[in-house]
Amino acid sequence: MTVIDSQTRAFTDAYTRALTSSWASDDYAERLQSDPRAALEEVGLSVPPQAQIEIVRTQITDDSDDEGLEAQIAMWLEGHRTGTYRLLIPDPPELDTAELDLDDMATIGGGFACCCCGPCSCCS
Repeated sequence: MTVIDSQTRAFTDAYTRALTSSWASDDYAERLQSDPRAALEEVGLSVPPQAQIEIVRTQITDDSDDEGLEAQIAMWLEGHRTGTYRLLIPDPPELDTAELDLDDMATIGGGFACCCCGPCSCCS
């Protein structure tokens, strides 16, 4: 593994922690906005003291491929050169939490019915 690969992997891991932390915790999301340097340090991203940090809030859309991980890695590496680190933080993905009715569950389950309540060779 090259140095660039290991740096990219380390960045990707820390960036993923920043995303999931901002989605899971309003407190972390607020710290990321108000004190990004400290919040990024919490997840393992170090930014030079003199560097600027810009947190860019975005929405995930069907055509947001240009704002994916590859673009974020490129922006982070550009920050090494320019001293301005831009971090894309998309809004949390919306999950459909609608309840399923019996017809929906039958469709998901594929209609499989077991003929007995004990373990058998067809269930394993």
